[in-house]
Amino acid sequence: MIAKLTGVIDSTGGDWVVVDVAGVGYLVFCSSRTLAALPGIGKAVSLFVETHVREDHIHLYGFADVADRDWFRLLTTVQGVGARVALSVQSVLSATDLMQAVLVQDRTALTRASGVGPKLASRIVAELKDKVGGVALAAPAAALAGTALAAVDGGPVADAVSALVNLGYRRAEAFGAVAHAAQALGPEAGIESLIRAGLKELSA
Repeated sequence: MIAKLTGVIDSTGGDWVVVDVAGVGYLVFCSSRTLAALPGIGKAVSLFVETHVREDHIHLYGFADVADRDWFRLLTTVQGVGARVALSVQSVLSATDLMQAVLVQDRTALTRASGVGPKLASRIVAELKDKVGGVALAAPAAALAGTALAAVDGGPVADAVSALVNLGYRRAEAFGAVAHAAQALGPEAGIESLIRAGLKELSA
């Protein structure tokens, strides 16, 4: 089972890259976000890999970091989400964006991905909401998760998000603004401070 590849980029395509490892070229499927972040042809690269073995093929899926790989694994546990759809989701949403979308039940963000309609988006957020704790998180993403959970569970963060939504902002926008405000102001921030800071963030 291949878990990681380190070599040089031989060639790339619309959804793949060939990584030359000691003369052996490995075809690795990637999201467009991962492909866009790769260095040029002939440059060194290291990708975390998820290997899918089927009766008729072996496919490698590559990721720039562990968090993206773990989100791919999570996404493919959802009924109706295969590897291609998972990569499509990851092409439009970073690991942090995915966490935010799942925790605040933002189905609209997920429908931006090709192959994801409203029904599948609802299934993704419903099935993954309780699983995000198992994803390898960087510090900013972990802080975001804590803020998102606070928004779901109630308190000043949830009230501030609701207030901004009532003012006409989309829930995802409101959450993002309040999340930044909460991280800047600290855990003791009150609802009025969060709303003011959130509005300032939205108007920036």
